[in-house]
Amino acid sequence: MSDLPDTLEQLTARLALLEQRVAALEHTSAASPAEQTHTAMSEADAGLSFAQAGGAFSVLGRAMLGIAGAYLLRAVAESSSLPKLAIAAVAIVYAILWLVAAARVEAGNWLRSTVYAGTSALILAPMLWELTLSFKVLPATATAAILAVFVATASALAWKQNRTPIFWVAYGSASSAAIALSIATHELLPFIATLLLMALLCESAAVRKLELSVRPLVAMAADVAIWALIFVYSGQQSTREDYPLIGVAGLLAPGCVLFLIYAAAIAIRTAVLGLKITVFETGQALIAIVLAAASLLYFVPQAGVMVLGVACLILAAACYAAAFALFDDGADERNHRVFSSWAAALLLAGSMFCLPQTLSAVCLGGTAIIAIILGARFNRLILQLHGVVFLLAAAIQSAQLKNAFDALAGSPPATLVWGAAAISVCAIVCYVAARPAASESGGQRLLRLAMAAMAVWAVAALVVQGLLWLAAMRMLTEACHVAFFRTLGACALALALAFAGSHWRRVELTRIAYAVVALVAVKLVFEDMRHGRLEFIAASIFLFAITLIAVPRLARAGQRMQASA
Repeated sequence: MSDLPDTLEQLTARLALLEQRVAALEHTSAASPAEQTHTAMSEADAGLSFAQAGGAFSVLGRAMLGIAGAYLLRAVAESSSLPKLAIAAVAIVYAILWLVAAARVEAGNWLRSTVYAGTSALILAPMLWELTLSFKVLPATATAAILAVFVATASALAWKQNRTPIFWVAYGSASSAAIALSIATHELLPFIATLLLMALLCESAAVRKLELSVRPLVAMAADVAIWALIFVYSGQQSTREDYPLIGVAGLLAPGCVLFLIYAAAIAIRTAVLGLKITVFETGQALIAIVLAAASLLYFVPQAGVMVLGVACLILAAACYAAAFALFDDGADERNHRVFSSWAAALLLAGSMFCLPQTLSAVCLGGTAIIAIILGARFNRLILQLHGVVFLLAAAIQSAQLKNAFDALAGSPPATLVWGAAAISVCAIVCYVAARPAASESGGQRLLRLAMAAMAVWAVAALVVQGLLWLAAMRMLTEACHVAFFRTLGACALALALAFAGSHWRRVELTRIAYAVVALVAVKLVFEDMRHGRLEFIAASIFLFAITLIAVPRLARAGQRMQASA
């Protein structure tokens, strides 16, 4: 009985505690679910932020310990009598061990992986700089080889787990170090070889469908290094006395190897794996071929032109085959456009490098005819566009544009250049071959208008030159005669265009007829009235008036005939 008061006090205390718990539960259930969730998330975020902060401080502390170890090795190298080369080997292994530690971090912990990889780069890059430039322990070739081993190790460690931070740190630091050391040591080839190896590793990963975002950085570093090589060694010998001598093969190899790396990677990714070409790959391929072409033209100017021309023609054939045999099913529209555009550009470059100017122009004119015929036959707008581009290039190369301008507005040429005449015939054939389809897009109509304009330009020049040649057989032609015969030829051409356009349903010819009438009006003011005599001015105005009346009537007559039909 003496224990009863103590027992009652204990029971009272427990009942009070139970009442408090029940009240707390009732308060929690009365709160809204949103408030309960917010409270729980706030507590979780607070705990997570403290945990992340603590983890970040721990990771940074370990990284600082690693950098302290690197400084210790440097102090030993300066103060002791031990061979610096042995200490350098220990330091290199020490840096690579930090890279291994970065690769062994669990997959979700990107912060620790990035910091450890950055520690490895911060140890290796300054150490290589001092060993190469300050201590003179390592030659440039050995330094470049160490950078290559560093990158290869990072790739081997990170490829299986696809560790993006390790790739960025390793490739970024190695690219920067290679560029800086090549500038400081004036030894370009060893570091270019390292950059090419990095580009090859990146493209190998891309072929294995491991998309590395660091690819553009590596490509840009390799481009800059090869451009620097071309810039330095293409100048006079006196401007590069402190640079080592390099043979022709060493000067040609970097640009050609760079092109082969990206050409092979793009071919495998698009033709074999069926992937779409990226913007980066398109631009880098152009840069690579420009660098390879510059290497050939600068370092073997005699044979390089022919080699480059043949290579361009072979690549053009390959690109056309890929565009129309592999990527012409509609699903690979981007690949089709890119490869066909490359093919056209390479064909233009190859014909200009391989053939003499006039022969190149004639071949381009024939190629334009073939492209337009095939484009019209198989309804390929891109081929017709290429035909117009080839025809325009042929007209520029053969001086057909210049001769036609001289015949129509400048000093008339004394003789007819056969190359320009051949391109004029090609322009006419191209327009005739581009027959209108039943249903045409705006692009097709625009291309036919361009071909019609080029054909009319060629015909007008031939007509005016023929009239002036006939006049020169009878009289001594002066400025007034030239102005009148030009007006006569232009008016006759406008009438013929209006008639042909209305009767053959070629709307572009009718439009060009009206454009010719407008040009004749301008010509009357700026040529006939300035250089002609009164009788010739009157004749020119009479011809213009007749043309101004007849062209709309001819156009309307054709429209009425089409409506009645």
